[in-house]
Amino acid sequence: MKADDFLKGRGAQFNPANPYLKQEYVQDHLEGLDEPMVSNSKTEFLKEHPKKVVNKVDSPDLGLGYSLNPYQGCEHGCVYCYARNTHQYWGYGAGLDFERKIIIKENAAQTLAKQLESPNWQVMPIMLAGNTDCYQPIEAKKKLTRTVLEVLLQYRHPVSIITKNALILRDLDLLEELNKYDLVHVSISITTLDEELRQKLEPRTASAAKRLALVKKLSEAGIPVNVMTAPIIPGLNDSEIPALIQAAAAAGASSAAYTLVRLNGSIGPIFEDWIKEAFPDRAQKVLNQIADCHGGQLNDSRFGVRMHGEGQFAALIANLFRMSKQKYMAGRSMKPYNYTHFCQRKGKQLGLF
Repeated sequence: MKADDFLKGRGAQFNPANPYLKQEYVQDHLEGLDEPMVSNSKTEFLKEHPKKVVNKVDSPDLGLGYSLNPYQGCEHGCVYCYARNTHQYWGYGAGLDFERKIIIKENAAQTLAKQLESPNWQVMPIMLAGNTDCYQPIEAKKKLTRTVLEVLLQYRHPVSIITKNALILRDLDLLEELNKYDLVHVSISITTLDEELRQKLEPRTASAAKRLALVKKLSEAGIPVNVMTAPIIPGLNDSEIPALIQAAAAAGASSAAYTLVRLNGSIGPIFEDWIKEAFPDRAQKVLNQIADCHGGQLNDSRFGVRMHGEGQFAALIANLFRMSKQKYMAGRSMKPYNYTHFCQRKGKQLGLF
């Protein structure tokens, strides 16, 4: 496939084989096909009603907390997204399926309320969009994230949100109410200031300018905002670290953090296919530097190492980030959560809806 033939608005250009399925579609005899093997079909939305929507996170890299994702799959199409592999658990592909088969958990708010009523519930921040973006385009219509925030406000429960979408401003009223009780942290992910790179790397996300405006708006409202300059991809956006931190600081961000790209599972072949077409002149250099950061492999599952890597390039990135943060964000920090406001409402959760 030529770069000019990229499927418009999509990051991945194919579906790698799902390791959990016995069968797969292949194109062994191209001359026998009278239509394209892969086409840019419309996004499908599939409804689910899970019995549980909050999962406990006990990763030593992330600390204790919970994760809640109203949607599975993400239309933003970020080619590097680590969440792609989780789509395979549902029987779909980590490539195009992840971007155009979106699972909607319609009962997310109601199920959350029931879980919060558990006598064994331990209060810790719930991360919204730890896997897929809770403010991806379908949220404008479904409003699942908004109803989840309404429940969290009712229960006075702490929440952490990470997004790339300016749609979060629709819920500024709820964020301001949560902030009155020190119950909310927001992270805005900004991977690059280069709009041409952003359009290839994250085809359906908001521009960096819109995300910085979002940081400014939230910060002016007094809401703690962290900017995630993530993932850092050696040879693509690592040189932008100082400019990203400076722009985040100028917009009023309270903090900044980063992770180093790692291409686990099916993400490896998806990313390799993408970069060889999008940036053929430097594809091998980028892949080699990514591998150099992860012990010679594109993937990395080692706790304590995987998020920031190791080796020469990883050390250079870490030092550049540290110095940039010292220069532009010295003395800034996210204010702590307040866990004392949590209030269970036994027998009343159905009255919330």
